[in-house]
Amino acid sequence: MKQMDEGRGTMGERALPVVDSAQHEAHSEDAHGMERRDAVKLLAAASLAAVGIGAPEIARAADHAVAALQGAPAYKPVFFTQAEWPMVRSLADLVIPKDARSGSASDAAVPEFMDFLMNDGPNRGKWMREGLAWMNAECGKRFKKSWVQCTAAQQKEVLDAIAFPKKAPAALKPGVEFFTRFRDLTASGFYTSRMGIQDIGYIGNTIVPVWEGCPEPQLSKLGVSYKMSMHAVRRG
Repeated sequence: MKQMDEGRGTMGERALPVVDSAQHEAHSEDAHGMERRDAVKLLAAASLAAVGIGAPEIARAADHAVAALQGAPAYKPVFFTQAEWPMVRSLADLVIPKDARSGSASDAAVPEFMDFLMNDGPNRGKWMREGLAWMNAECGKRFKKSWVQCTAAQQKEVLDAIAFPKKAPAALKPGVEFFTRFRDLTASGFYTSRMGIQDIGYIGNTIVPVWEGCPEPQLSKLGVSYKMSMHAVRRG
């Protein structure tokens, strides 16, 4: 985690979370130069099979988060304990902080989204609870403090150590695996929220009265043009 306070978030080089699969390893290495929002958008579209969560559960959790934002009084977590709740909110906001484009993960009710999912099935939240405990233990080992008691610089040091699986020491594997899953879940929660959908710029089923073709910048990016010949080239 480098350049903690530059741009959107504290992941520095905008890295993707990585699970043990080769696909996610590749994503992590390729994402170092990407804007963090672009990186987490990829995660939102990725499968959460590694966490045992499918599309129906994600949809239900997204509905739950919307209801939590609209509800009163303040949301009370069902799965997360009183001690875990501020930690979850802090970690989610480090993955997707507030910036000029939109709010943070907690603004989009991502912690509420997670709370529903972790409680929506037997033993589903085991990895989450163990991971949060690992994070607190690691902070205790390094700084003799819990995660929420640590300074921003101390939190950055811990996340720097586990954010990039290929660089992390073997001894930190439990933390790497936890934070990988946590980032996947944060991305899915944010980009299935109303705020995340607006951030993407998705406009849904919108009538286009006159089709004027693909915009020129996109054509240039693909290296094509409407002036190109559509005739097949004869060979031989």
